[in-house]
Amino acid sequence: MILINHKHCPISFRTVDSVDYKKAMLLFYEQNNVMIFKQIFIEQFEFAVKTYF
Repeated sequence: MILINHKHCPISFRTVDSVDYKKAMLLFYEQNNVMIFKQIFIEQFEFAVKTYF
């Protein structure tokens, strides 16, 4: 609600497969590679825009 009240789009990772999310986090922490996490973030942001606005 805080984000929505300040005209920001909320973001959640509720539609992400937990295994995919964990793989993305491991790749980031072990190899400093953000590509998979970036794609997940973009997909979830698009989902949030469609769902909340």
